[in-house]
Amino acid sequence: MITVGIDSGSRNTKAIVLKNGKIVAKAMALTDFDANEAAAKVYKTVLAAARVKTDEVAALVSTGVGRNGVKFAKDNISEISSAARGVRFVNPNANTIIDLGAEGSRAIKLKPDGKIADFASNDKCAAGAGAFIESVARILQTTPEDMGPLAMKHTKKVPMNAQCVVFAESEVVSLIHQKTAKEDIAQAIHTGIASRIASLVRGVGIVDGVALIGGPGNNIGLVQSLKNELAKEIAIPKDPDYISALGAAIYATEIV
Repeated sequence: MITVGIDSGSRNTKAIVLKNGKIVAKAMALTDFDANEAAAKVYKTVLAAARVKTDEVAALVSTGVGRNGVKFAKDNISEISSAARGVRFVNPNANTIIDLGAEGSRAIKLKPDGKIADFASNDKCAAGAGAFIESVARILQTTPEDMGPLAMKHTKKVPMNAQCVVFAESEVVSLIHQKTAKEDIAQAIHTGIASRIASLVRGVGIVDGVALIGGPGNNIGLVQSLKNELAKEIAIPKDPDYISALGAAIYATEIV
């Protein structure tokens, strides 16, 4: 059986093809202004990569903030549910999920059977997610991909008080004028984000078996800061930004 999961995010749209319980292809495209158009584009790409025809797909399910905009999906599933399914598929020992997107963060606690025990979301301010790192990277004249390695080279800790992107940008500019090293600013940014995310996680209750998914899971500086804040080891699955799309594809197998 072949199913497809599409994660329509605020920044990127991801797709996974699942064939008889195995991932056979994945693809990503910018969401831009039209969630349905982006989903159609990535759907075509991922089917080509999997060498699968449209009529061979048993079901397609969407998830993510733009899930309702994917008009050709058979059904849709919340980000919470898709994250839970995707994480447990790749890591049966995961009990606490940290899901970081471009403009929102989620903490999910699972029951032993993998069902959701509790969750909390922060989608009102990008200060807790990837967009914040991208914004500061521009100010530091570097790339979001380099922010993590940059933070790992810090030599001292610098406090960051701002709780949202607008005020944080001003604070970063001020630190630059004070000749603060980029490495120390990058570390301060990651520490601040990790602190807010850790508060979200503590709100649902931390259970051993912590997994981090979403694009920021590729950021080694943020992962290290989260480990320090939570005093827990954090498992990062392969391709963490595709886990919710995987969860949608798994759900598709349940509704066929």
